[in-house]
Parts: sequence; C-alpha cells; structure tokens
Amino acid sequence: MSDYLEKAKEAAEAAGGLLRANFGRPLNVDANEAHDIKLELDRRSQALIESLLLEKFPDHAIYGEEGMRGDPGAEFQWVIDPIDGTVNYFFGVPHFAISIALRQAGKIIVGVIYDPMRDEMWAVEQEGVPMLNGQPIAVSSRTELGEGIVSVGVAKSLDSIDRGLPLFDRMARSAKKCRMMGSAALDIAYVACGRLDAYIESQISLWDVASGLLLVERAGGKVVLEPHETEAEKFSIVASSGAMDLGL
Repeated sequence: MSDYLEKAKEAAEAAGGLLRANFGRPLNVDANEAHDIKLELDRRSQALIESLLLEKFPDHAIYGEEGMRGDPGAEFQWVIDPIDGTVNYFFGVPHFAISIALRQAGKIIVGVIYDPMRDEMWAVEQEGVPMLNGQPIAVSSRTELGEGIVSVGVAKSLDSIDRGLPLFDRMARSAKKCRMMGSAALDIAYVACGRLDAYIESQISLWDVASGLLLVERAGGKVVLEPHETEAEKFSIVASSGAMDLGL
C-alpha cells in the first residue's frame, strides 16, 4: 500500500469517526436550500481531512466540496467530498460516505470511499486490486437488465430532476429494481463491488464520484464521464459493470 493510499484511508476513518459521533445530534445548518442542505459539519469534516493530508503532503492541493486550498496547478491534487449524502445525514438516514481521491496531473491514482455507519472501506490505487475491507472486489456478472439493479441519481437543479425522473421511470419498468439512494459515492462503490449493476446521473460534481471512477474501472467495470453541456464543473456519468445493455 502506498503512502498516498494509507494516508487517504487514515483521513477517511478520522472523518468517519467525527460523523458517527455527531450522527443523530442537533446540527448547525449553514444553508437550507430547495433540494439541498449545507452543514457546518461538512466544513469541519473537510478541514479534518485537509489537515491530515497536508501534514503529510504539504505541497499537494485540495479540490473539495467545501473549498479549495493550495496551488490549483499543483501536480498532486486531493479531490474530497467530506459528507456525500448530507441530506441523508441531516435527516438521520444512515446512508452517506466520505470520498477521497488523489489525482496526479489530472489522472486519478488513489480512491477511497468510507461508509462510517457500516464500517465499510473501499480502497484502490493505480494498477492495484480494488478492495472492500481488505477483500478483493469485482463488478456484477449479470447480463440481463431485467435481472439487474440500477441506481438513478438526480441533483439539485430542476433540469437534473427533469432528466432523471423519465430515466428512473424507464429503469423501474425494465430492471429488476431501480433505486434513488442519495449518495453518489456509495452508488458508485456499490457498482464496483457488484451490489448495483449501474449508477446513472446527468449532473454530478467531480468530488462526488472521483474516488469511485478508479474503483469501478479496476473492478472490471466501465465508466463514461462527460462534461455537462451547460454547467461548469459538472458532469454526466454512467458507471456500470459493462456486462449488460442499459438501453441508453
């Protein structure tokens, strides 16, 4: 295990401890938006992750949901989502994760996703074997959509909702089951370990999925990540096992 992966796992576990300790307690809300919530705890979780990573790698930069630090042109850049699934967390739904990725010259070389409520840690590094709690994982081998489980995500904008709901309707009619679970990081981690056959979303931020991109690819799956047509710094994504025709 490289120093990069080891430190990413350590930072994810530390942030996970912070989130577990505050789960179900009164929380300070920074912003309560139409389809989203921003918590003071988001900022605290990212600050904890940043401090641990930059203590070890002071020349690296941070690109996170709760702000940027360091030189944007740095060769090494950590991509962080300190609470992926903040709305779930706020309402006491124990389905959220910490996502930490490292990219070198734009290429992701380390990915970690940690679910602190289930104590599940997905971890991978470039050319390495993807792991869940130390055990190798692989994508699903199911080939028929009618036997598969697909997660469809929608973001905070009306455009994303308008795009996502017809797709959800189509998948609900075609797949064994269709889900909308509220954490992109866990959706893509679930694809990597075969719990889901595909995760689809039309508008997502890089920090939501960065760590899962490498996980899915190293687990034998396929990821199509494309820049959004109109929203800067947003992407559409289809992460799948690659074994079935999704009809997209």
